[in-house]
Amino acid sequence: MTRKLFWTDPYLTRLETRIATVAGPEVTLEETIFYALSGGQESDAGTIGGRPVLEARKDGADILYRLPEDHGLRPGDAVTVEIDWERRYRLMRLHFAAEVVLELAYQHLAGIKKIGAHIAADKARIDFEWPEPISKSFPLFSEELRKIVASDRPIVSAFSDEAAQRRYWEVPGFARVPCGGTHLERTGEVGPVTLKRRNIGKGKERVEIALVGSSESDAPSSSCG
Repeated sequence: MTRKLFWTDPYLTRLETRIATVAGPEVTLEETIFYALSGGQESDAGTIGGRPVLEARKDGADILYRLPEDHGLRPGDAVTVEIDWERRYRLMRLHFAAEVVLELAYQHLAGIKKIGAHIAADKARIDFEWPEPISKSFPLFSEELRKIVASDRPIVSAFSDEAAQRRYWEVPGFARVPCGGTHLERTGEVGPVTLKRRNIGKGKERVEIALVGSSESDAPSSSCG
């Protein structure tokens, strides 16, 4: 099983580790900081041993990384893993903002149903089954989200069942949510966001969330391991 250090320290951007297995272009690592697509959150971007990671995907308790065919790595080889920190940080900020919007929808719109979600580095989206324009609730969502961000409260992220690799995030007094993504340390890191509504079909509503006025220089210093 790959040790997933992106859970214990999502601000870690460089790691010295070893190749665990090799199967053609796919490798696994003894431990990793490189997140793979899950729960709608896109994979990290980066390199393993200087080779670009073309795809990262979950395989049970492991994560498979597809490298160029001529990567030349063997089990036991020492490698440096590096991720694109600016991309990771945007994903974490958008992920949390989207999760808060989702929880607000559950708390204030009885019977609403989530039917899809995607977290990219430029924006996040959540799709709902809902019979009217969800933008009617945007003033409420925006104000509640603004208050949560402004309060700069700590975000707890931990295992609910370590053996089963199940995790959650929690903001005490607001919500506790099952989630295996990478999470911020504090709500204030999200910063201001915008909400946009799209109708994607009869009875289907999409909320798009984007960061406001952020740039790569906004990201805090990362750490190396």
